[in-house]
Amino acid sequence: MGRTVRLTATVTPEDDGLYCARCVQVEVACEGHSVDEALDRLRQALEHYFERRPVPHPPQCPPIVVPIEVRLPE
Repeated sequence: MGRTVRLTATVTPEDDGLYCARCVQVEVACEGHSVDEALDRLRQALEHYFERRPVPHPPQCPPIVVPIEVRLPE
């Protein structure tokens, strides 16, 4: 059995009733009908992803995840 790495995920509800879980450290995302399903799918996708790629070094401090507002042109 391999080692465990702690990554950060965000989960966003979508208009179609699904949830999108995204990993902050690498470009991997999955959808599910619930938060738990989306996270389970993301976990599986990340495990598959790291079978072929190096695991990123964990940051010294965990990322700060915050909403941000931007102005769009009219």
